[in-house]
Amino acid sequence: MNINLMIFAGILIAALAYVGINQFTSFRAQKPVNYAGQLPKFDIREVLNGEMITEGMIYGPTGKANTRFVATMTAQWNGDTGTMAEHFVYSSGHEQDRKWAFVMEQNGEFTATAPDIIGTAEGQQMGPTVRLRYRIQLPEDAGGHVLDVVDWMYLLDNGSVMNRSEFRKFGIKVAELVATFRQAD
Repeated sequence: MNINLMIFAGILIAALAYVGINQFTSFRAQKPVNYAGQLPKFDIREVLNGEMITEGMIYGPTGKANTRFVATMTAQWNGDTGTMAEHFVYSSGHEQDRKWAFVMEQNGEFTATAPDIIGTAEGQQMGPTVRLRYRIQLPEDAGGHVLDVVDWMYLLDNGSVMNRSEFRKFGIKVAELVATFRQAD
């Protein structure tokens, strides 16, 4: 076996090991069923309802904090359909408005849409968690990239929500978001 083939085989084995480890042990590997039966129970129709305040940070691929933000959110539900309007103010002074539409389905599953979401986001609530997966198109002033997002929300005992999201392009993590949601006073 020549040296080039051995090097290629070594790189291939290392890449497959990295993908395998990431698939089964990383943030993206958790599943809603891992939280089944735990309390408090997260029902987005109750928890994400009314006026809320959000504070958060966005980290780049190296883990450095790139930006901070605060947001106000207003969510309303009519049975199994709901909307949530968000107004973000970033540390740069830039402001952004988003509006989500939600439809609850069976077994804690739901779908969501927003203008910058490609297709439909798929969500599932179980125990004290909600997982939402979607593809987002960034605004042109942020590069216009399309990113794959896994968004996890964890309901805390005091009613606040911790949110952690990973943004990936071609399977490589390019950003992470950590935020809190709480009812407005």
